Amino acid sequence: MNYPENFRYTKEHEWVSVNGDIGTVGITFHAQSELGDIVYVDMPTPGAAVTAGESFGSVESVKAVSEIYSPVTGEVVEANDTLKDAPEKLNDDPHGEAWLVKIRLSDKSQLDGLMDASEYQSYIGE
Repeated sequence: MNYPENFRYTKEHEWVSVNGDIGTVGITFHAQSELGDIVYVDMPTPGAAVTAGESFGSVESVKAVSEIYSPVTGEVVEANDTLKDAPEKLNDDPHGEAWLVKIRLSDKSQLDGLMDASEYQSYIGE
């Protein structure tokens, strides 16, 4: 799997892609493949505050329920409503159309503590 070079990654298998002060957050290809068929996604609503390293929702698959941890601190400005009716899109396009939330970052320096694509691929053993 090719992991986008412009994303930053967490050890909990989330990614963030930043444009200005907005970070788009999702789960990695590795995460969705470990979970199996995804059947439900629980995400915060716009206006919710999220904190780096803390859970902000969950992904449920036929195998398990897994917490989603925010890679950054800030305010949710948008949630991907498409996933409410079609959570399986996370299995099809986890690094693209199946993003989870967009967050207005409160501290961009937090990105420095995240892994780049090659570090993440080494971390997961690919």
